[in-house]
Amino acid sequence: MIVTSTISGPAGSAPTRPAGTELWASIDVEWTKNYRVRNGNRPFCYSVVYLAVPTNHDGPVELAGLPWTYTSVYIEDPTEMPALLNAANAAVKTAFTAADRVTGHQFTSDLAVLARASDTDLPAVSNARGAWLARREEAITERQIIDTRYDTDHVLEGHSRRLVDVATEVGLDVTQPELRGTSMTAIHRQWIENQSTEARERVSVLNLRHSLSTALVAQLATGVGRWSAPLNVNRMLAAGLEDAFAWLAHPTFAALLKDTE
Repeated sequence: MIVTSTISGPAGSAPTRPAGTELWASIDVEWTKNYRVRNGNRPFCYSVVYLAVPTNHDGPVELAGLPWTYTSVYIEDPTEMPALLNAANAAVKTAFTAADRVTGHQFTSDLAVLARASDTDLPAVSNARGAWLARREEAITERQIIDTRYDTDHVLEGHSRRLVDVATEVGLDVTQPELRGTSMTAIHRQWIENQSTEARERVSVLNLRHSLSTALVAQLATGVGRWSAPLNVNRMLAAGLEDAFAWLAHPTFAALLKDTE
């Protein structure tokens, strides 16, 4: 598997939480879709983004420019899926152990795909699914799990709950050049069949954008954070990922970082 991370320690570690902060973990999984076969969806990539949000402040924190760390995991070959599932299970366990808050967008689907794709029990994933079901026993400002598809009605007016639409409505610029004229499955196929590094990196960056924007939406929904709209999430990606992916230097992505009149 290909593991890219800015977090020190063994693969799948969580960052050390600075004093005076609340640690957030945001998880997103990508998978190939096959609805003709029972449990036919196959995960191939996931990321965990961590943000330490200061707590010694009055009112919501300005999130623009807030530092973040991450781990991104991508299979090199479909035969590595069991290894990815074990790594994802460990990552979920770490996130729930280390972070004060854990978020995902339609998180229950990500967890279900991981569980159904595995021939063995994934205990951390199973525990997370149980915690997801019980999350509404607490107020949104107190609960550990926030699902930005189901727990954000109070900050939204539109009907769509697709992540890109939710993010756009609350003032996040989450432009996704990776999907112009193609699909996630088609891009992933370019990597598996043709070893196209650019294709793999496009999916990895897209996946990390999902994790980061989900965290920002959840922090807004809980009253923890705010920003002056629109907040360019691609700039935050470029700052946090630095030179980890060559795709960030591609003219198509670089154009997203420029000021527009």
